[in-house]
Amino acid sequence: MKIDLTDTTASKINKALVDGRRAIGTPAVGMVLTLVIVTDEENAYDALKAAGDASREHPSRTLVVIRRVSRTLRDRTSSRLDAEVRVGADAGSGETVVLRLYGEVCDHAQSVVLPLLLPDAPVVVWWPVNGPLDPARDPLGALAQRRVTDSYACEDPLRELAARAEAYTPGDTDLAWTRITPWRSLLAAALDQVTCEVRSVEVVGEESNPSCELLAMWLADRLQVPVKRSVSAGPGLTAVRLDTTCGPIALDRADGRLATLSIQGQPERAVALKRRETAELIAEELRRLDPDDTYASALRHGVPRLASAPAPADFAQEPVAVATPEEEAVKAPAGRAAAKTARKSPNRKAAAK
Repeated sequence: MKIDLTDTTASKINKALVDGRRAIGTPAVGMVLTLVIVTDEENAYDALKAAGDASREHPSRTLVVIRRVSRTLRDRTSSRLDAEVRVGADAGSGETVVLRLYGEVCDHAQSVVLPLLLPDAPVVVWWPVNGPLDPARDPLGALAQRRVTDSYACEDPLRELAARAEAYTPGDTDLAWTRITPWRSLLAAALDQVTCEVRSVEVVGEESNPSCELLAMWLADRLQVPVKRSVSAGPGLTAVRLDTTCGPIALDRADGRLATLSIQGQPERAVALKRRETAELIAEELRRLDPDDTYASALRHGVPRLASAPAPADFAQEPVAVATPEEEAVKAPAGRAAAKTARKSPNRKAAAK
């Protein structure tokens, strides 16, 4: 069931949620958390689909915050909130509210979200793309116990990791870290089977892949040995090789689906190691709402190596004002006059000589 609300308020949205639950015959609320997704219109569909699949394991109220671009002068100086309320089959195992913010209200999204949070339930904020440099200080991130970003979706993942390490606050996490959970489990299990010392490690994967970097940082932090980072054509993370006093241990995955685990003195074993979908990753992150100390330790260990990278620009998903045709018409004569003056400038002629 879908309910569309135009130029609405948080109280009207809450009323629509209650009316929707009554209409489908489920007046009780059986959700365990509030998931706030901060995204743009282009990525909203994929994020909603992933959250809907994850809601089968974690019934939740999903609030999607979309800051819309103001295309007219009136929209930039006024505020408007449109909402799409989904309950029942259209919202997975919970409830979904898609919030589209226009004008000045874009700068106060936390004021819109706060009245819609489930009472006495944890809050998780997820930025599918272009998360803030300091999620804990973001107005929406400050409402949450867990803050999920994805450095893989950023333009420069390595600089993004450096910024995440500098601004880390307990409760922060990264889907690039979640992607390597199966790798960490297999490597830990392989080392449990031998009684020897690791001398060095090599991590092979795509260039500038944050998951490869995080796995290298985790191994260096836990084993306290040199870790070499090698580049391959991918997809993603392709191999981890450990040089030990008992012989080599290798975990190779060339096709992104099936890996081979090799331990000296044992037969090779095929291991299912498929690249996971976003829904599986976000479902894993929602299983734990306490700080991830292992991620924090690995991230801090990699600071010296990542510190040389300059800090990335802050992609806070602020709306960009677009000039109207009337404003462009006013600017056009001034632009032509400036170009004409530049053509006649003596300085330009002197530079040409």
